[in-house]
Amino acid sequence: MKYQINQQNERRIKEMAVCDRPRERLIQRGAEALSDQELLSILIGSGNRDRPVNAIAKDLLDLLDRKPMANNEDLMAIGGLGMAKATLIGAALELGRRRLPAKRRQISTPGDIFPLIRHYAGRMQEHFLSICLNGAHEVLSVNVCSIGLVNRTLVHPREVFGEAVRQRATAILVAHNHPSGNLEPSIEDKDVTRRLKQAGDILGIKVLDHLIFSEEGYLSMLEGNLF
Repeated sequence: MKYQINQQNERRIKEMAVCDRPRERLIQRGAEALSDQELLSILIGSGNRDRPVNAIAKDLLDLLDRKPMANNEDLMAIGGLGMAKATLIGAALELGRRRLPAKRRQISTPGDIFPLIRHYAGRMQEHFLSICLNGAHEVLSVNVCSIGLVNRTLVHPREVFGEAVRQRATAILVAHNHPSGNLEPSIEDKDVTRRLKQAGDILGIKVLDHLIFSEEGYLSMLEGNLF
């Protein structure tokens, strides 16, 4: 299958000011200053006659959000990714997984979570995440549960708790970005949180908090007495 092209991402890198190009920004500011899409653009290297590299990177990012363990067949289904580039991306992802530090990050406060999810803040759609914790409140995984507006249709307990059950997590935190930058929880946010807490109580997996975040900061529903 082919993935939809977002016209907003059709601008070619050569049309950007030099200082705004991903490679130049990485050299000047470091890799940590780049978005996920910009990092993927650098890995892909170049587009083709039909598709600029940043459009390919956007489709790749969408795929990896939904399927972090994407295989070569998944990668090559993206228009503009042939075998050579798909294998390069696959090798980079596997190397990144292997080089992750063995010691897991322990979560004590909402502020401990924000650095792990902040890179989702720049996405144009809301991404609903679950962070699975073991009994020592160490992070087991960060998972994308749904993409789109947060409501009871998209954010279903089976999607949120699926990885937690598989990994035998004892607790989870949930979080989602607000692309508008407004951190005030909506009625839907509160309703989803209430339903997930109820589901967690039945499963024996405690929902510790719900974070709403943007590139500038976050709101903890627990700290704000909204939980």
